[in-house]
Amino acid sequence: MRPVSIWQWSPWGLLLCLLCCSCLGAPSPSTAPEKRPGSQGLRFRLAGFPRKPFEGRVEIQRAGEWGTICDDDFTLQAAHVLCRELGFTEATGWTHSAKYGPGTGRIWLDNLSCSGTEQSVTECASRGWGNSDCTHDEDAGVICKDQRLPGFSDSNVIEVEQHLQVEEVRLRPVVGRGRRPLPVTEGLVEVRLPDGWFQVCDKGWSAHNSHVVCGMLGFPSEKRVNTAFYRLLAQRQQHSFGLHGVACVGTEAHLSLCSLEFYRANDTTRCPGGAPAVVSCVPGPLYAASSGQKKQQQSKPQGETRVRLKGGAHPGEGRVEVLKASTWGTVCDRKWDLQAASVVCRELGFGSAREALSGARMGQGMGAIHLSEVRCSGQEPSLWKCPHKNITAEDCSHSRDAGVRCNLPYTGVETKIRLSGGRSRHEGRVEVQIGEAGSLRWGLICGDDWGTLEAMVVCRQLGLGYANHGLQETWYWDSGNTTEVVMSGVRCTGSELSLDQCAHHGTHIACKRTGTRFTAGVICSETASDLLLHSALVQETAYIEDRPLHMLYCAAEENCLARSARSAPWPYGHRRLLRFSSQIHNLGRADFRPKAGRHSWVWHECHGHYHSMDIFTHYDILTPNGTKVAEGHKASFCLEDTECQEDVAKRYECANFGEQGITVGCWDLYRHDIDCQWIDITDVRPGNYILQVVINPNFEVAESDFTNNAMKCNCKYDGHRIWVHNCHIGDAFSEEANRRFERYPGQTSNQIV
Repeated sequence: MRPVSIWQWSPWGLLLCLLCCSCLGAPSPSTAPEKRPGSQGLRFRLAGFPRKPFEGRVEIQRAGEWGTICDDDFTLQAAHVLCRELGFTEATGWTHSAKYGPGTGRIWLDNLSCSGTEQSVTECASRGWGNSDCTHDEDAGVICKDQRLPGFSDSNVIEVEQHLQVEEVRLRPVVGRGRRPLPVTEGLVEVRLPDGWFQVCDKGWSAHNSHVVCGMLGFPSEKRVNTAFYRLLAQRQQHSFGLHGVACVGTEAHLSLCSLEFYRANDTTRCPGGAPAVVSCVPGPLYAASSGQKKQQQSKPQGETRVRLKGGAHPGEGRVEVLKASTWGTVCDRKWDLQAASVVCRELGFGSAREALSGARMGQGMGAIHLSEVRCSGQEPSLWKCPHKNITAEDCSHSRDAGVRCNLPYTGVETKIRLSGGRSRHEGRVEVQIGEAGSLRWGLICGDDWGTLEAMVVCRQLGLGYANHGLQETWYWDSGNTTEVVMSGVRCTGSELSLDQCAHHGTHIACKRTGTRFTAGVICSETASDLLLHSALVQETAYIEDRPLHMLYCAAEENCLARSARSAPWPYGHRRLLRFSSQIHNLGRADFRPKAGRHSWVWHECHGHYHSMDIFTHYDILTPNGTKVAEGHKASFCLEDTECQEDVAKRYECANFGEQGITVGCWDLYRHDIDCQWIDITDVRPGNYILQVVINPNFEVAESDFTNNAMKCNCKYDGHRIWVHNCHIGDAFSEEANRRFERYPGQTSNQIV
């Protein structure tokens, strides 16, 4: 309900208004922007910390009382409306679970639902003012675009914290400065305040404080430091203290959340009898700064991890998955917060959590959801040590899969590579820096064999998200003054943190095609698709068919039969086919689109439509030791949305030369009764085998995760019948379960004929 002033209805108010107008004249036009009618009586502000001026916890003043908004059903559309109320043009994101700290007072709005076009938050649907079942641990925040609405008065935006804030923390090494490799793991603690960088007084400094600092800097833990040595050094140096009395519990995600005190400008005596605080951090396995640390970590007994991250573009981010009963599953985001996210991050060798993600922000998983309502204190060594609920499929859906973004150590790898010539910072010819200090120079990379996996590493190293394309020719981009090719033969697995971790020719350059036009390039994207095969459907629909040769001419044309079919007595005889359906889901955050443009699609008369990909899936029969005994492949008959989730509309279809692809939240179904949806097993002898299906096997189209593109099943063939069972996605099992799978456990009752 919009607030209405009493003067609008009181006859005395109308009389007074007429008298004032007749005596004083009409008011002159105001230069301040007109207050929107729906917002009269309300004031808005951004609060909380740590934050920037255009982000924070949203607080609303109504009837003279400040309150917050619950994050239940909060969306980006609601954030757009609130950012405009605050004087910004739009929102770029929103936060949940009191990321900027819990507020106080009333929770004014709950279940806020906006379309994004409202002029005021009062036009959005909600449970009503002050009607909420939330706590302040569920306070919503917004991240607005740092661009003001034209004519918006700054006085309409009220900043809650006018006092000092710790904006950033760093470690400044004092020993071996300039020679020590990144990341910096030990040094003086310095905090950035509005006036610059300052040291922290070490009086009362504790291991809990060090734990928080290390977590902010991307390290999972801290270790003891030789304070006597640093105190001796401190006596010879001048210091500028800005902070003292720091007292952390150890579970805080940021130093600003700890109890602390700032020195006043007129404090002449700072940190009497004390010295600058010093912290030494222990890097995780990915960031061990020296071989000694690596050996020390490797010498410890390493059990298989029970937590992993999937689908993230950068290290330390992704959808949280946990291992239970030898099977990986996801975590429901109900009550998911920074404390639980920090436990995950530290368990995986990163720092504390920068963000706890909800609503499948890192893509939806598939299969089991193992945990819900995880409540961590932040001190647990593993997510499994936190109180939680074991749930059933009815309690939560994969649209609520939890994710994390962890703090990472600064390694400086992004300074050793750059993109040039592109239309935006997300694309261009790849240039790498080589040489020693004092003789550094930039050079190009040979485009031979350059592909999606190599582009993934480049985009990750630059912090630009996922790889959209890896290009072997870049003649259409200006090379500028850089013309020398300094790297060739680059081969990456796709998981490397930087390009120098990939295999390459070293100083010897061997490039088949010379010239700058044949150098490597990339196009990066913030989102990517993620294809996943429905493994249970393969197991349920598999069967054997003896198909006459006269019905296989189209299949032979597409090379979907074994080589021995070429010498068969066409059109007489038959081929024995293992047939099954495949349902391929796109669980990523971008549509799966064929790399080739429509102008290069190939018309197939047999099927009456265009093929947009040469190879879309590989079907193989393998022996237990991995030897291939039968194979099949299927070109992209046509990529289309066969079915979609309830709230998703179909976008792609094959008919009438339509656009091809698979929309996020949709799946493409290839039925068992269509051509090439089989493996020709005519020449396969009876025995125990592995059925393997690989989607997008040549990495022709970029995805956020290629590790889930393969599916495997155990199968037993007796020459007449085949049993297929234990079908699963390649990374769905634990390592031990995979070893048991490869040993083949024997017969099952899942008989198919």
